[in-house]
Amino acid sequence: MPTKPAKSKTVSGVQSIERAFEILELMAEADGTVGLSQLADSSGLPLPTIHRLMRTLVAKGYVRQEPSRRYALGPRLIVLGEGASRLLGRWARPYLAELVDAVGETANMAVFDGDEIVYIAQVPSKHSMRMFTEVGRRVLPHCTAVGKVLLAQLPESSVREILARTGMPAQTDHTMTDQGTLLPQLDVIRQQGYAVDDGEQEVGVRCIAVPVVDAPSMTAISISGPAARVSKEVFATVIPALRKAAESLSKELSHGGPTT
Repeated sequence: MPTKPAKSKTVSGVQSIERAFEILELMAEADGTVGLSQLADSSGLPLPTIHRLMRTLVAKGYVRQEPSRRYALGPRLIVLGEGASRLLGRWARPYLAELVDAVGETANMAVFDGDEIVYIAQVPSKHSMRMFTEVGRRVLPHCTAVGKVLLAQLPESSVREILARTGMPAQTDHTMTDQGTLLPQLDVIRQQGYAVDDGEQEVGVRCIAVPVVDAPSMTAISISGPAARVSKEVFATVIPALRKAAESLSKELSHGGPTT
């Protein structure tokens, strides 16, 4: 767990809130259980302060204490995360609409939820023949552009663990069904910054996806359409448009979301 210097007091009356969020972020980065001394070392905060904050967080359900007396993130955070995903989808719609106007194909946003990909927003193409993915639909990550571009953001060990749990069932004849084929492609995706689903989830459909940094959870946006229209000849137009939309969303999210 990285060590953070103790922060000086910034706004009167909210320092304890700032510290509580810092503790939650450190616990999320730890990806497991942590002890009070570990949190004190990582945050630079005094142990009595850590103990007081954790007591409050446990009482509210945002942290739980394990039988080992170590601490883990609590179930109340799931509710906040689900709310954040719904809000993220609403924030994204104007950017997805601009993307549809720019490239003419359906635009999607999806997030990692556990070991699955969940679609949280979509703006359909204006073409009569267009792709439609129901918001809330869950898919496995190995056979979608959004899934692969998000897998590429993870260490290989984490990818192997996810794929071992989910398996890699074939959705079409083009689906990659073994890690030995997919892992080298993820290396390419990391280098180029985008992923392509070439009929791997649905026959005759091609999707292109890029990640959105600074989102509250691992997030990607994509465009999808018939392979005949989303040909490799349009990649030079589509990929910059996707990156522009992702960068705009990232800037918005880093400033706390759109202003009203």
